[in-house]
This record gives sequence, structure tokens and C-alpha cells, in this order.
Amino acid sequence: MVTNIVEAIQQKLGYQPLKKVDPNTQEIKEANKMSAEEKLPQAAIPAVLAAMIKYSDSKDGVTLLSANENSNWLQTIYCGKEDEVVTKVAGYAGVNADEARAHMENIAREGVHIAREVVKTPDAEKLRSFMNSQRHSILSHLPAAMKLGDVLNEETFDDRTNKMEGPVSSFLHKIEDII
Repeated sequence: MVTNIVEAIQQKLGYQPLKKVDPNTQEIKEANKMSAEEKLPQAAIPAVLAAMIKYSDSKDGVTLLSANENSNWLQTIYCGKEDEVVTKVAGYAGVNADEARAHMENIAREGVHIAREVVKTPDAEKLRSFMNSQRHSILSHLPAAMKLGDVLNEETFDDRTNKMEGPVSSFLHKIEDII
């Protein structure tokens, strides 16, 4: 059973462990010292998974569990805005758009694979529940500098409260997962 989809994807695809965003600065500490090889998964993994959260909440979300394995997952989860997000990820990481897109497609494919493994049957509510249980982990790694919430029309994705940690914040995030 996957307990952390961010870590599962990072390990499965051979990326270095991601760093969490500092809730005070809304950025990753020493991000300016990170190489493009480190920044690309740092931007791409949470960007793809955040879109999966948003998409799983839609009426079409269950298609993540029932659609053809060879679907264009970026187009599906970003609802046609994938070029804009690919450009944001590439800009953040300092790589070209084609490289960012290739990584994001692999991440999306693996994310869907993990969701199918965990949820097993095409059940929209189970998918929604699983993705929302991963919300804090995903958003605590999402650099606010990309302003992904603007693209996905989900302002809470860039909100610093999603990145806070500590006893009180952790307790509140657990309550959020239950609701």
C-alpha cells in the first residue's frame, strides 16, 4: 500500500528525494543552488500530482482508473492547459519544454499506475479519497513560484497553509483529510 505517492514516484523513476517548501518563504531552501537535474522532478512531480488531485475531484476523474493505459495523461489531467504547465515547469527547472514534457508524461503515467494499484476498482469516491489523502504531501513539495494554482483555478494550491508543518498544522491536515 502506498503511503506517500510523492516518494513512490520519486523512487520508482529514480529521482533524488524532493525537498519541502518552506511555508514562510514559499520556496525551497537554497533552490538557487539546485541543479536542473534536481529542480525538474522538484517541480514536475508535485505539479502533475496536484493536477491529478484537481482532476480526481471532477465528474470525469474516474477515467484515471478506467481509461486506456496509453492515454495522454497530461492533456487529460490539465484539461488542455498542459502546454502552459509544461512551460512553467521547464522555466522553474531551467530545462527546455520537451525535456520537461517527457518527464511529466512519465510521472503522470506512474501516478495513474499507482492510483490504479491503490484504488483497484473504478470507484470515483475511492479515487477522490486517495488523492485527497495525498494532498498535504503533494502541496508541501510544490514550489509556489510556478503559480500552478492560477493555471488549475485552484488558489489553495499556492497557499502557504498547505505547506505548514508542526503538531498543530499536522493535526489540522489530518482533520482536512477526514472531511
